[in-house]
Amino acid sequence: MKTAIVTGAASGIGLAIAKKFAENGYQVYGMSRRETGPSFENFTYISGDISNTADRERLVAAAGKVDVLVNSAGVAPKVRADLLDMTEESYDYCMDINTRGAFFLTQLVAKKMLENEEINGIRGYICSVSSISAYTSSVNRGEYCISKAGLSMVTQLFADRLAEYGIPVNEVRPGIIATDMTSKVQGKYDDLIAGGLLPISRWGQPEDIAAAVWTLCNGSLPYMTGQVINTDGGFHLRRL
Repeated sequence: MKTAIVTGAASGIGLAIAKKFAENGYQVYGMSRRETGPSFENFTYISGDISNTADRERLVAAAGKVDVLVNSAGVAPKVRADLLDMTEESYDYCMDINTRGAFFLTQLVAKKMLENEEINGIRGYICSVSSISAYTSSVNRGEYCISKAGLSMVTQLFADRLAEYGIPVNEVRPGIIATDMTSKVQGKYDDLIAGGLLPISRWGQPEDIAAAVWTLCNGSLPYMTGQVINTDGGFHLRRL
């Protein structure tokens, strides 16, 4: 049985991704900061914080051989503050989990994947879940935007570094997805979607992101690395 690590797996996008891989026969190891997590077949939940070195090491040790890593853990600022009022604490909070934690977990898993037997030119797959905020300015949550832009570069760097070893590294970039994070501003996005913000005029669902991640990591696209799959209802299109 193949093994996948999915971070942020207690809810939302991460949970949908974990379920997708488990349903397709993977043994999935999921981590989140919540003390207790979901329970379903082929899934092992480990409480921990990927910004913590010991927790990252514990997750990878529990999984053993890793065939797929999905960096899905992400946090928004606890308080949406204007860029001129952003605190260092809020900046560090977002960067530590969204960027630094994902970087060093990818580094750790990549070293494990180098030990895998190469099958049809592939040793493993790595995928990070970023956000349209990687390129879209939101001046009342700048730390989140910066952290997601950084995660996009993490993808590019590891794609470059690991290509010769048969480890494709790609990115899924969600748009407006119905999760706990966006529920706090549901009214704002309801109005924007109703006003024509998205060519596909609906909220995205966690399962939409899980489908994109699965496609990137199931062997269907072995000749692709360093790519961004915009799963955003067409938000990225420039329209007149």
